[in-house]
Amino acid sequence: MSKLFAFSGNDDFCPGGSIYPNPKESSLFLSLGSHVDVYFPPRKRSRISAPFVFSEERSEKKKVSIEVLPDECLFEIFRRLPGGQEKSACACVSKRWLTLLSNIRRDEFSNRSSKPEAEILEKKAEVASEAEDLDVEDDGYLSRSLEGKKATDIRLAAMAVGTANRGGLGKLFIRGSKSSRGVTSVGLGAIARGCPSLKVLSLWNLSSVGDDGLSEIASGCHQLEKLDLCQCPAITDKALIAVAKNCPSLTDLTIESCSSIGNEGLQAIGQCCPNLKSISIKDCPLVGDQGIASLLSSASYSLVKVKLQRLNITDVSLAVIGHYGKAVTDLTLTALSNVGERGFWVMGGGHGLQKLKSLTITSCGGVTDLGLEAVGKGCPNLKQFCLRKCSFLSDNGLISFAKAAVSLESLQLEECHRITQFGFFGSLLNCGAKLKAVSLVSCLGMKDLNLAVPLLAPCKSLISLSIRNCPGFGDASLAVLGKLCPQLQHVDLSGLQGITDAGVLPLVESSETGLAKVNLSGCVNVTDEVVSTMTDLHGWTLEMLNLDGCRQISDASLVAIANNCLLLSDLDVSKCAVTDFGISSLAQASHLNLQILSVSGCPLISDKSLNALRKMGQTLLGLNLQNCNAISSCTIDILVEQLWRCDILS
Repeated sequence: MSKLFAFSGNDDFCPGGSIYPNPKESSLFLSLGSHVDVYFPPRKRSRISAPFVFSEERSEKKKVSIEVLPDECLFEIFRRLPGGQEKSACACVSKRWLTLLSNIRRDEFSNRSSKPEAEILEKKAEVASEAEDLDVEDDGYLSRSLEGKKATDIRLAAMAVGTANRGGLGKLFIRGSKSSRGVTSVGLGAIARGCPSLKVLSLWNLSSVGDDGLSEIASGCHQLEKLDLCQCPAITDKALIAVAKNCPSLTDLTIESCSSIGNEGLQAIGQCCPNLKSISIKDCPLVGDQGIASLLSSASYSLVKVKLQRLNITDVSLAVIGHYGKAVTDLTLTALSNVGERGFWVMGGGHGLQKLKSLTITSCGGVTDLGLEAVGKGCPNLKQFCLRKCSFLSDNGLISFAKAAVSLESLQLEECHRITQFGFFGSLLNCGAKLKAVSLVSCLGMKDLNLAVPLLAPCKSLISLSIRNCPGFGDASLAVLGKLCPQLQHVDLSGLQGITDAGVLPLVESSETGLAKVNLSGCVNVTDEVVSTMTDLHGWTLEMLNLDGCRQISDASLVAIANNCLLLSDLDVSKCAVTDFGISSLAQASHLNLQILSVSGCPLISDKSLNALRKMGQTLLGLNLQNCNAISSCTIDILVEQLWRCDILS
C-alpha cells in the first residue's frame, strides 16, 4: 500500500503505455465486482489487480490525418493558398480536395502574401507557364476540348483549378457521349466559379446538363460571347433567360436539337443582348413565329447572320425578316415546310434586306417564280445565291431573278429539276455584269438541245463554271457555253459521262484568258486530243488538272503535259491508261514542279517507275499510289523512306 500511495504518476505500470485514452471514463473499465475498491488519485493511472485480456485495437495509437478535418476547415485552408501551383498540387491529392477547390470562387481566395513573396510567386508562375504556351491560341485565350468518355465533371473541375492562375479558360468545347459518367451541372458549376473570363462555350450531346449548370455559367461568366448548344434536351428557356440577363456581351448563339427551348428564351435574348450578331436555330420544335419575330425585331440593327433550319415557322417569320433584317448580310433558310409563296414574296417586298449579300435556300417548297423574283428585287446588294432542292422553281423564275439581282456574283443551283437549258442560258444572258461563278449540280431537267443563243452580249465576267452530275448536259450545250463565256479560268465538268471531245474542245479553244483549273473526272469519253490541245493553248496558265476515271487518257497526255505545262502543281490521272513511260516523261521535265500526283488504280504502273517517282519527290508533297497492284511493297517502303517530305498513300 505504501507504494501505491507513493506513486507520483511518472512511472508506467504498463510498459506499453496507457490502456485507456481517458482513465476516468467509467465505461472503459472492466467490472471488478462490488467488493473491490479502487482508489483514483489526481492525475493517476488506474491500477487493477484483476486479470484481463488486452485488445489489439485498443493498444494501437490512432493515426492523425488532415482528412479528419471537416469541409469548412479545409475550405478556409484552401482559400488561403498563396498561388496557382499550390492550388493545383492540392487538387491532385484526392477528389474531395479537388471538389472543394473547384467550389471556391475566384474572389473568395485570400491574398495575404507579402509584396516580395507575391513577386516571387508571380515570376514562378511566368516560368511555369512557358511550358504551356501551346494551349494559348492566337487571340490569347486558353482553349480546352473534351470529347466522349473524357468529358466528365472531374476533368472540368481539374481544368477550372489548373487554369485559374493564368486567367482561367477562354474557350471550352465539350462533346459528350451516352456514358453515365458524363458532364452534369456540377462540372459546369466548377467552370463558372473558376473561369469567370470564359468567352466561348460549346455543349454537344449532353443530356445530363440542365438549367442549373448553364445558369451558373451565366451568373459566373459575364464575359460570355459565343454559346453553342446542340442536343441538350434538359436545357429550357429558364437557362436561356439567365444567359440573356447576365451575359450582355453575347454575340453568337447556336441552338440545335434542343427540344425544351422555345419562344420565351429567344425573346429574352433579343431584348437583353444588344450586341447579338449571329443566330442559328435548328430542329427546335417549340420555336415558332413569336420567338423569331421578337428576336428579329429587337436585334434589328445588330443581327448580321441568321440561320433557320427545320422550324415550325410560317410566312409571318419571313415577313418579319424582310422588314426588320436591316443589318442582315447572311441568310440561310432550310426545310421550312410551313412557309409558302406568300412568305418569300412578302420577305422580298419588305425592303428591309438592303444589306443582304448571301442567301441560301434549301428544301423550301414555297420558293416559286413569283417569290424568287420579289427576293431579287428586294435585295439589291445580293452577291451570292444558292438554291437547293426547290422543285417548284422554273426557267421563268430563274431568268426573272437574274434580271432583278443586278449585283449577283455567284449563282449555285442544286437538284432543281425544273430548270432546263432555257433557264440556264437565259440567266447567263440576263445577269448583271458582275457574275463571276455559276454552279449547276445534279439538275436532271437538263437536256442537250441545239439552241440558237444570241451572242450579242456574251457573259464576259464569268470566270468559274461548274456543271457536275447533270446527265443531260452534252456536247451541244458545251459548245454554246464556250462562245457565251470567253473569259473562263476554272472549269469543272465532273460526272458528265455524255460529253466527248466535240463538246470539250470548243470550250477549251474559246478561253481567252487561259484556263487555270480544269476538272474532267468521270468524263469517260474524253481522249488525249483534249489534253494535248489544252496544254498547248493553256500550258502557261494551267495549275490543276483532274482526269480521274478518264479511261482513254494515255501516256500521250502525260508527254504533252511534260512538254507544255510550266505552272502545273496538281495532277490526277487515277484509273487512266498511263504506264511507266508516262511517269518517266513527267520526271524528265525539269521545268515541271508537281506538288500533288495521283496515279491511283493505274495497273500499268510498276516498280520501273521507282527512279522517276524518286526524282519527282524533290517537289512532291502528296503521292497517291493506292490500288497500283504492279508496284511492290518493297518499292513503297523505299519511297516512304527517301521521300520523307511527301505524304504517300498506298
